This record gives sequence, C-alpha cells and structure tokens, in this order.
Amino acid sequence: MRALLPLLLRTGRGWRAEPAVAARLPGGASAGSGARRAMALYRTEERGQPNSPEYRLFFKNVAGHYMSPFHDIPLMVDSKEANGIPTKKARSDEYENLFHMVVEIPRWTNAKMEIATKEPLNPIKQDLKHGKLRYTANIFPHKGYIWNYGALPQTWEDPHQKDKNTDCCGDNDPIDVCEIGSKVLSRGDVIHVKILGILALIDEGETDWKIIAINVNDPEAEKFNDIDDVKKFKPGYLEATLNWLRFYKVPEGKAENKFAFNGEFKNKAFALEVIKHAHECWKALLMKKCDGGAINCTNVQVCDSPFQCTQEEAKSLVESVITSSLNKESNVEEHVWHFLGK
Repeated sequence: MRALLPLLLRTGRGWRAEPAVAARLPGGASAGSGARRAMALYRTEERGQPNSPEYRLFFKNVAGHYMSPFHDIPLMVDSKEANGIPTKKARSDEYENLFHMVVEIPRWTNAKMEIATKEPLNPIKQDLKHGKLRYTANIFPHKGYIWNYGALPQTWEDPHQKDKNTDCCGDNDPIDVCEIGSKVLSRGDVIHVKILGILALIDEGETDWKIIAINVNDPEAEKFNDIDDVKKFKPGYLEATLNWLRFYKVPEGKAENKFAFNGEFKNKAFALEVIKHAHECWKALLMKKCDGGAINCTNVQVCDSPFQCTQEEAKSLVESVITSSLNKESNVEEHVWHFLGK
C-alpha cells in the first residue's frame, strides 16, 4: 500500500464574497421550509501538493464549513448587492441573466482541472488519463486555454437524456463556461457572469455545451449583452474558440471534434433555455428522481435532498477523500457510503 504522503493544507486566495441563495427546488421554491437567505463568503482550501494526483481544492462557506461547489453554490445570482454594495456594471434589467461560475482553469494554463463530480463534496482536482496527470496541448498560436474555463453550479447534462437540439445525450457533467473577460482569474474563484451565447460541441457522441459568458465586473462588461456583441467588440474570438475546441484533442491522437448547428454560436435566449433544462436535470439528480450513476450528490444545503449531510459528516468526508486519494487500493465511494451509513 502506498505510504501516506504529508498533506499540505493551505488557504486559497482569501475569502470570496458572493451573494448566496438557498438551494433551489422545482417550481422555484427554496430548498426546505427552514432555508434562509444569507450573504455567504466562499473560500478555498488546498490539500495535497499541486501538480500531483493527490491535489484537491475544497470549498468552504463563511462559517468555515466545507461545501460542494457543484451542489451548494446557487446557480443564479438573484441579489442586486454583494455585501451591501451594488454589483458593478450590472443594469437592473440584467439580474435575471446573472449566474455563478466556478473557475476551474485560469486562462493561459494547461493543467486539466475539473470539479470531481464522483467524489464527496466535489473538490477541484486534476484529471488523470491512464494514471497520468492530464495537460491540454497548446493549440497554435495559443498558450493553454484561451478563456477562463469553468462550470455553472447546480447544472447537470444527463447522460441518459437525448438533447432535443443535438440528438445526443449529455456528458454527465455540469455545463462548461468559457469566460471571455480581460482578467485572468484564479482556480476556485466564484464569480458572477452574464450569459452571452452557447456552442454545441459533440464530444465522442455526447453533447458538451459550451457557454460563452463574461465576468459582470469586467471593465467592458456593459458592452456585452448577447453573442453578436462578442463578434462586434472581440472580432475573431469566436472563430478562435471554435478552432481551439475543434483541435484540442488532436495532439492526443484523437479525431477533430464535431459541432451541432455546423459550429454556429447560438444567442443568449437559446443559452438560457439550455441552462434551465440542465438545472432541472440537476434538481432531479439531487432529489434522487433519476439515475445519477457514480455522481456524488453529497451536499450540506439542499435541505430536502436525501444526500444532505451534516457539517461534521462533511468534515470527515473531506478527510476520507484525501486518505483515499493517497491510497489507490482504497475505494472512495465505498468508504464514503459506509461512513454515512447508506
């Protein structure tokens, strides 16, 4: 059995203030009668050495309690203020188009980081392929990812449901986001974004939607309200995005990626409908109304979910993830469900 490596415990880049709402359930109702609206601060905590299979980036709330960035961070931002200060650059008619984005991969970096959907509390980790850390190749003339790349929380692309637009099932992940603002963000940042459009990537027969969005606090955010604004104010960016996504797996020996709609970027209204559907799929997943397979639905905030755990259980689950990641002979899922008595 592999020896237990020393664990490196570091707080991420400080506290991140975001307005949070109670986790949503079908019909727009709050999750449980006791759910409360509160201002929340998100921070991250690193465990294990970066650039190693053991590395994990966990999320915590204002009280310092562990939480899931997949399930416990609200999808939508429905408050006009953050810590009592109006959200910068957001017009009053835009609040219905403000969403939380969890940043997994900062622009210009290559490490393939992702929310670990199959692990308890879904930390960010580096993807592995054939036991080796995965890095995305540079696609000429770019270095690494050409956007801040991440995901919309509380969304899920159901692998058992055929998408009505693409005729392909979902890819079993949260919806991906390509954030096109000028600032290079940090891994684990939770930001507010405006949705601008969407692209339908078909990845090995699965629908893999790519949302085009911009950080609401970007200096130029006011200019961008739909996909045509990207064409107007960032000429060539959408073409570069299509090219990058088409070829990024070719250096791995795979074929070029395909796209629905002949690679056409759809507008904001279309994107919002896709997001709405993915949110409904996530609700069904958290309420155990569909088969989630190996997806880990453990959460601390979705009050009516059968997968909800206590803060003490969450803390112990984090330690179980670290122990299991260091011991390849250990089964993470078996360890977790034994601990929860489920």
